[in-house]
Amino acid sequence: MSSQTVWITGASSGIGEALALRYAMDGASLVLSARRKEELERVAGLCRDAGLPADQVLVLPLDVTDWESLPGAVQSVLHTFGTIDLLVNNAGVSQRSLCEDTDMAVYQKLMDVDVMGQIALTKAVLPHMQERGSGHLAVTASVAGKVGVPQRTGYCAAKHAVMGFFDALRAEVEGQGIDVSTIVPGFIRTDISRNALAGDGSAFGKLDDNIAGGMDVTECAEVVFKGLNAKKREIPVGKGKEMAALWIKRVSPEALFRIIRS
Repeated sequence: MSSQTVWITGASSGIGEALALRYAMDGASLVLSARRKEELERVAGLCRDAGLPADQVLVLPLDVTDWESLPGAVQSVLHTFGTIDLLVNNAGVSQRSLCEDTDMAVYQKLMDVDVMGQIALTKAVLPHMQERGSGHLAVTASVAGKVGVPQRTGYCAAKHAVMGFFDALRAEVEGQGIDVSTIVPGFIRTDISRNALAGDGSAFGKLDDNIAGGMDVTECAEVVFKGLNAKKREIPVGKGKEMAALWIKRVSPEALFRIIRS
């Protein structure tokens, strides 16, 4: 990856941070984006500690819901590294609340961050890849993008939308030399539940038991890294019962609906 430029959003923690470290160990030039500059600087330091030269790490704070700023961010990356070989749309927020208890503003934020932000940045990067006739676009979706579960109505809706958009985009651009991958994590040990939105928009602030018992985030990053290098169109990653739900949904949706209800 020493000749490749990899741009990761949501790089300040969790899967984004772990994936940044994995690419750093492989020598890729990295663009690290998220809203928290201090945390991005921390991750950049870890990448340098892993052996990546300082001039191969660009900290680029970014709010994906600020669509007007995204073309300028793309130009900053191109000015620094010349190319964008892989964009990993990893920014996102989850939810922990029943539909009846969820403000519409929470649903709006989930859609803005998890769907529209990914679409907007992808659209900003896409012309560069089309001009070159090569590139790789990826998005961190979720098992929740294929399976509906309680207390995640907005999150499931957003992740289903992301899966649909990037599957459709693949059909449009794959013939132009551009690969599109959807990453489908199950339960991964991150702070996703702590940072999830409660019904009133506040932070949920608790660690789910399923998340606590999930796959180690470094192990997850290794699976994703290998899947992206292999240009896999869909990359499921996890080790719990939620991964079996993907198979059950395909062969017997009714059975899955009964399992989830119970």
